[in-house]
Amino acid sequence: MISIAQFVDIPQRRIYPVELKINNGKIAGIQPTFARGDLPFLMPGFIDAHVHVESSMLVPSEFARLAVVHGTVATISDPHEIANVCGVEGVNYMIANGKQVPFHFFFGAPSCVPATPFETAGAEIDVQGIEELMSRPEILYLAEMMNWPGTVNQDPVVMEKIRIAQKYGKPIDGHAPGLMGDQAEKYIKAGPSTDHECFTYEEALDKIKLGMKIAIREGSAAKNFEALIDLIDDYPEMIMFCSDDKHPDNLAISHINELAARAVAKGKDLFDVLKAACLNPIEHYSLPVGQLREGDPADFILVKDLEKFEVLATYIKGQKVAEDGKTLISRIKNEVINNFNTSLKKPEDFRLSASSKKVRVIEALDGQLITPEIEGEIVVKNGFAESNLEKDILKITMVNRYEDAPPAVAFTKNFGLKTGAIASSVGHDSHNIIAVGIDDASICRAVNLLIEAKGGVSAVSGVKEEVLPLPVGGIMSPEDGYQVAGAYTRIDRMAKKMGSTLNSPFMTLSFMALLVIPHLKLSDQGLFDGKKFAFCSLFFDL
Repeated sequence: MISIAQFVDIPQRRIYPVELKINNGKIAGIQPTFARGDLPFLMPGFIDAHVHVESSMLVPSEFARLAVVHGTVATISDPHEIANVCGVEGVNYMIANGKQVPFHFFFGAPSCVPATPFETAGAEIDVQGIEELMSRPEILYLAEMMNWPGTVNQDPVVMEKIRIAQKYGKPIDGHAPGLMGDQAEKYIKAGPSTDHECFTYEEALDKIKLGMKIAIREGSAAKNFEALIDLIDDYPEMIMFCSDDKHPDNLAISHINELAARAVAKGKDLFDVLKAACLNPIEHYSLPVGQLREGDPADFILVKDLEKFEVLATYIKGQKVAEDGKTLISRIKNEVINNFNTSLKKPEDFRLSASSKKVRVIEALDGQLITPEIEGEIVVKNGFAESNLEKDILKITMVNRYEDAPPAVAFTKNFGLKTGAIASSVGHDSHNIIAVGIDDASICRAVNLLIEAKGGVSAVSGVKEEVLPLPVGGIMSPEDGYQVAGAYTRIDRMAKKMGSTLNSPFMTLSFMALLVIPHLKLSDQGLFDGKKFAFCSLFFDL
């Protein structure tokens, strides 16, 4: 194959016409030419520096079909979500499924399964499991070390997992939201070398000065791009781009290409932006991804311009995998694995006796994972705690999906529902069923729809019901990615018609259970204080 294009030479910070030759899936030559005219721009493909593929609700093969359309050729993929459901079997599933399509999936060994001892997960990956995974060539790194207290305090189990990664010479990803100063220094010295959880410029700068690389995150729920992008001006070598969690409707529209376009639109240096979006992940993780050098795998993209980065074609190992907005990756037959074992619920299972009208409330913040604790007033009827629609304080519940157990019940603000309930079995990190609604009957119905489907997302409003089944681990669909994106768009639209003003109500709902992110969260075992890292009472007793 021979192609003429304007070569965006990122290391040399030059753009000039070349003749590109490909032979047997590798770059055979990049020769300057005197060609003129309206030529496309040739550049390395985009890389998502940290993503949970499961968050797209798609299995890896379907994720790839959508991602290549936007010029993505590789992902640093943490299979933490499926591991919390199915353990090492889940990790094996992701690797095997991803190998069946032309795309670079680079999986890590999930370091925290379960994420905390304060929730019920479906599996555990202990030190022996980490040793087994890290010894495999398909595993490139130790995935985000969420147990930052254990890392800072040199917990023996945590440090043994880090030691194993170091023994195999593989990088360790970090996860330390809000950590700065002495604690950040101790955390970084212990081994983690990246962080995607920074939500302020000051925090990220502090970590960069301590030698940590920052993956600027812009996902479906957590959006930190605006707060952090100015770091690229002075520290282009230390910046990468990531999505972390990307719902299917968003993935159908854009990926890392959108962050590159936004950065350039803000006046950031083109070559610095592309270094962060295309090359820094390769260098940090030692990825076998082509950088447009002779002898490299022929991984590259052709784009119409260097402002919007409209992708004309994507190539992986010399194979054209996307062209003019359409995927060229064929669908495969996707197997199904799962771990779902709980009985249908009754409305009275969600009743909660009230000892006070004053309660601790989980405040949902649009575009953020952090959830402040606020005080709120609920409605009490016949001695039972109920939602206060006037003040938008709604009942939220977490149902153990691995065994029969009483649901945990609390209250949250800012979901805005005026009718019905929404529910999801995508509930980070253990993926129990989480639901929010105006009354017990609606909540119960939304939960039971998911139990019947063995996982998914649901919305219930009067006589209308919508369900998107996610039978793979209760968190992914084996179906066509674009059809899943369309189905998700419909159920998301329904939630918003029910009153939610959140940009991504289901993604926000899924993070109400993320105990490792401050401040107030809900586990299947009860209300959890992320600052004290302990359970707390719901009611402020009189």
